[in-house]
Amino acid sequence: VWDPETEKLHGLNASGRAPASLTIDGVPAEEDGTIPTYSVYAWTVPGCADGWFELHEKFGILPMKDLLGPVAAMAREGAPVPQVIAGAWARGARRFKDHPGFAEVFMPGGKVPAEGEIFSHPALANTLELLAAGGREAFYEGEIAERIVAYSNEVDGFFTIEDFAGHTSEWVEPISTTYRGLTVWELPPNPQGLAALQMLNILEGFDVASLGRDSTDFWHLMIEAKKLAYEDRARYYADMSFSDVPVEGLLDKGYAAERAKLIDMERAAETIEPGNPALDHGDTTFLVTADSNGMLVSLIQSNYTGFGSGYVVPEVGIGIQDRGALFSLDPKHPNALEPGKRPFHTIIPAFMGWDGTPDTAFGLLGGGMQPQGHVQIVVNLVDFGLNYQEAGDAPRFYHTGSSQPTRTMMTSGGVLHLAKGLPPEVYREQAKRGHTIEETNPVAFGGSQLIPRDPKTGVLAGATESRKDGMAAGY
Repeated sequence: VWDPETEKLHGLNASGRAPASLTIDGVPAEEDGTIPTYSVYAWTVPGCADGWFELHEKFGILPMKDLLGPVAAMAREGAPVPQVIAGAWARGARRFKDHPGFAEVFMPGGKVPAEGEIFSHPALANTLELLAAGGREAFYEGEIAERIVAYSNEVDGFFTIEDFAGHTSEWVEPISTTYRGLTVWELPPNPQGLAALQMLNILEGFDVASLGRDSTDFWHLMIEAKKLAYEDRARYYADMSFSDVPVEGLLDKGYAAERAKLIDMERAAETIEPGNPALDHGDTTFLVTADSNGMLVSLIQSNYTGFGSGYVVPEVGIGIQDRGALFSLDPKHPNALEPGKRPFHTIIPAFMGWDGTPDTAFGLLGGGMQPQGHVQIVVNLVDFGLNYQEAGDAPRFYHTGSSQPTRTMMTSGGVLHLAKGLPPEVYREQAKRGHTIEETNPVAFGGSQLIPRDPKTGVLAGATESRKDGMAAGY
């Protein structure tokens, strides 16, 4: 949140923590040594509602009942299902239809709502009305918490009332770097925004603009820079209340220059080790908003993978997220599962601005795509002079599979996804350089939203990516 009155950028981390009774030795690991994604072992305490009330207490103007009331009414009366969501809903139902509570809430009449069909959600409406009347206590100490814990007990989960009552959000100091004069701000770990800043630091040492967006060298460079940053992400990023994350060292420009020397412009790296700095896919909603006083907000919240864990509390009307799947089961790893610990998080709201002023709220949804997307938007704006709408709509890459926050070293070159719209030779040449290329659903490339504010005139603009159901609107 950029507060123009105090001219300060505020960061809020509302992510939830692991249940107090869940330990590494109590998790039946998958064959690859990870936490089962669609299971009760991946649950963390929901932090979203507390985040709303923290933001409201510090910056809110209207009464919470006026904010939640219209949403509750929409949930009760119903709203048409948009195109992209309809497709994701159908895919999710095939996986989760037999999970407790899923069909009852998300398959009315035994089927998934189609695009344009009206979906009403009375249980969620009741929950929002309880929140409006009882505040955060209704969720974390009252009726909502009691219902979620009772459901947890029914399905052999690990939640207790004490887990909910003990949840708190944390106001944090944003971290930043500069890229050719543009400052970019992200939240510090446990979120992954640091990876975007590291990628920008690595790329700053190359003449990106001279390569051109349609060149093989440009896309190869971007991918290899991503690999380097993501190896550090896998090795170091964790809840800083539990682990000593070397943020200052990872952000150091000299460190980035040394890492950049590892890039071979002729060949894709298949094995990379994390650096040694001086110590120091899913259902996500991203929005940016601004008001006439100059306040800007960049906000993101997520269930992590589509419908989260697939477990749905019918009386409350919400699915329980599976963010805990991003814990490591290696007790020596900084991101190891521990009671009360926050897992590595992919959700990263962001800001950028010239002259050191955060005048543009931006970001995009898309799990591990997010830092890659942030960087590509910044490069499109700075190096190629695209406007805000073009910067989000332009073709981009999504690289995955090479490193994960549950492991410490890249064991393969990963998989490269390239959006349509690039010259054919780019696809051919990337394969020749050793990249494994696969097609993917266009929604995997994320969905960006941006609001820039002209610091001189106060004029606001909005840009929303065409790959998603989002929109830019003024009121």
